[in-house]
Amino acid sequence: MQNDTIAAIATPSGVGGIGVIRVSGTDAFNLVLPLLRRPGGRTDLPASHTLTYGHFVDPQTNEILDEVLVAFMRTPHTYTREDVVEIQGHGGPLILRRILHVVLAQGARMANPGEFTLRAFLNGRLDLAQAEAVMDLIGAETEAGQRLAMQQLRGRLSAQVQEARTSVLAVIARIEASIDFPEEDVPTPRAEELRPLIIIAQQQVDALLAGADQGKLYRQ
Repeated sequence: MQNDTIAAIATPSGVGGIGVIRVSGTDAFNLVLPLLRRPGGRTDLPASHTLTYGHFVDPQTNEILDEVLVAFMRTPHTYTREDVVEIQGHGGPLILRRILHVVLAQGARMANPGEFTLRAFLNGRLDLAQAEAVMDLIGAETEAGQRLAMQQLRGRLSAQVQEARTSVLAVIARIEASIDFPEEDVPTPRAEELRPLIIIAQQQVDALLAGADQGKLYRQ
């Protein structure tokens, strides 16, 4: 379901100075805002994409769980193209689990592995090649691999695939037009007319295949 709100710890397990809980969905703001106790008792929604200081409170016990910075980010300019809240607290596993537990108790659902990226794909934020690049970027162990993953994430591979697809469709369109509209006197394309278009498409596909082999080496 995409109409629910999901939450998860977004930073690696273990002890660190900072840990992040990400919340995404239509109710993200309504779930998190009441849990944030801000200086001066402010309860208004902060400006989008800014950090707001406060204390994260368990509403059941009124206990302050952590001192946090919270970013409320409005759709569509977010990773998932949904309303997103990121709670930045101290990176102790117990602290993060307790904050997450409170968010879930407010009505959010635990995100499945990779679900934030899945939502980014389903909402048109990323295509499949870019979604794959997210994991490549995270797992990159060399600078060359990192650069390659970043190029793919920015859409370079998708653009190259689209160029090849456009070249192939141009050939198909010329052929189908002569078949589908004979009454319009659309001439049947000659082989010498189509050959240059086919060669261009073949070269583009060959370049993609060669790049795929190179990409495997960088990833491995």
